[in-house]
Amino acid sequence: MSDIILKLLEVSFWSGAAALGFGILFNIPRSAIFTVFALGFCAGLIKFGLMHFHVHVVLGSFLAAFFVGIISIPMAHKIHQPPVVFSIPPVIPMIPGYFAYETVLSVMNFIFMEGDASKRIALIDAIFTNGFTMVFVLISLTVGVALPMLLLKKNSVKKIEL
Repeated sequence: MSDIILKLLEVSFWSGAAALGFGILFNIPRSAIFTVFALGFCAGLIKFGLMHFHVHVVLGSFLAAFFVGIISIPMAHKIHQPPVVFSIPPVIPMIPGYFAYETVLSVMNFIFMEGDASKRIALIDAIFTNGFTMVFVLISLTVGVALPMLLLKKNSVKKIEL
């Protein structure tokens, strides 16, 4: 059990570090650095924690992105920055590069494979499974981050009362 917790904390730490790296790449203000790391850490903790309990990657990604979207609004109010400063860098590490890679690899193997029909059918299955998972994770990240901002943002972040 402690191995699982340590592995989850390690993955969450690297999610926070990746979020921080993207935040620095996008030139976020210094006052937002710790918040971006913490949001990336928490998003990784939520996503990979849910995946450990066999929640599908699409739902886990959505809930993690939704958490980031919800928390970024009061943080924006507190630190006097736009919510996008806090919401985009933590979500970028959750982009499904693995599924995109597997989709492209399966397409290439399908194109250049000769003969065996059962292997071609398995490749078609891999193309659609990985491709649709990739697309739905991207949609869930987009909706998860945007929905709280659309629902909770009145006219300005400054007018929200905490």
